[in-house]
Amino acid sequence: MPTGVVTSFDAYVGLGEVLADDGSTLRFHCVEIADGTRTIEVGTAVDFDVLVKFGQHEAAQLRPRTP
Repeated sequence: MPTGVVTSFDAYVGLGEVLADDGSTLRFHCVEIADGTRTIEVGTAVDFDVLVKFGQHEAAQLRPRTP
């Protein structure tokens, strides 16, 4: 399961980016936050799945990582 850190999130448009531990950057939409809150703080460590939409890799089912 990939892991990373949320590097940006714009609550107004519902889009954000995750910097994966492998160095890749993946975008995500707020509906992909697994707990249903539709918002997430920048700097949050997350586990996520990777989907391919329209030929692009995107983060999906973001789950805050517990220490």
